[in-house]
Amino acid sequence: GVRGKPGLAQQIVAQWLENHQVQLPLTFPYVQDTAILTQAWQVAAEQVWNYLGLGQDVAFVCEGDVSFYSTFTYLAQKLQQLHPQSLIQTVPGVSSPMATASVLGLPLTIRDQRLVVLPALYNVEELEKVLDWADVVVLLKVSSVYQQVWQVLHRHQLLENAYVVERATLPEQVIYHNLCDRPNLALPYFSLLIVKVNQ
Repeated sequence: GVRGKPGLAQQIVAQWLENHQVQLPLTFPYVQDTAILTQAWQVAAEQVWNYLGLGQDVAFVCEGDVSFYSTFTYLAQKLQQLHPQSLIQTVPGVSSPMATASVLGLPLTIRDQRLVVLPALYNVEELEKVLDWADVVVLLKVSSVYQQVWQVLHRHQLLENAYVVERATLPEQVIYHNLCDRPNLALPYFSLLIVKVNQ
């Protein structure tokens, strides 16, 4: 979590945790500095190894799927690098684009449609290029750039074909469709936008 609060994944699994199970908080800073991130992954890998080295199992929980833009990837790679004898198994989950399509009651793609998923760090110019050839575009964690994205979709006359979903599949889920009159949505971190460029 952030600032000592339980993270979303921790909140989701809390009801299934038993008293004898240890919760191991790992720190992954929200920065782009590779040196800082590499150090954090190494520290986390050693923390995990402290348990694995004793023959104990460790589970890493995350929202969505661990193979889809997940911090777990970096932790697993660092753990394998430092302790190659580590056995890492993954369990597939439901990634946010699939969960969002499900709550909207829409197929994410059909037939030969081209799907593009852009992570949180895209820029508006990249979105402009993608809209020229993609049929469906998914923008992950769109909250920090929503107003710029809205302007691009407005220029391309795609606001009526766009959906925003906050916290898909959770009790506090909110759905917005037809964004024409919503240029200034204040969205939480876990928000996703789907644009059906070519219906």
